[in-house]
Amino acid sequence: MTESDKPETSDNSDNASFELAKAAAQVIEDNNGRDICILDMRHLTPIFDYFVIGTGGSRRQLHAMSEEIDDKLEKELGDRRMGREGYDESRWILLDYGTIVCHLFDEETREYFQLEQLWADAKKVDLTGILRNPGE
Repeated sequence: MTESDKPETSDNSDNASFELAKAAAQVIEDNNGRDICILDMRHLTPIFDYFVIGTGGSRRQLHAMSEEIDDKLEKELGDRRMGREGYDESRWILLDYGTIVCHLFDEETREYFQLEQLWADAKKVDLTGILRNPGE
């Protein structure tokens, strides 16, 4: 296991963007998304803090995850989405909340772009205690 593959263990509990990232990951899990991960980007770029990545099995599932992330982050947590890309094509939906960016993929597109490898220097957040079934 390389250094970048080790889960992030620092305490992020007081970080508002981390709370948004956790909430988005939980919504993905609640909608039966798979291969969920949060990448800590804070030491790599000043533009955003976290990537939240998940995989869905169908266009309908990706739309549901996207819409429920919007509901959770905007209505319950008071944040506002700054942009959305790929919703109509539904192979890769990108939701930009400024400090976090959610990437929702179908399986083929996620495998093709391999964001975790592209951003290999990002630390993976340990999802134990955040998701019911981390790593699934």
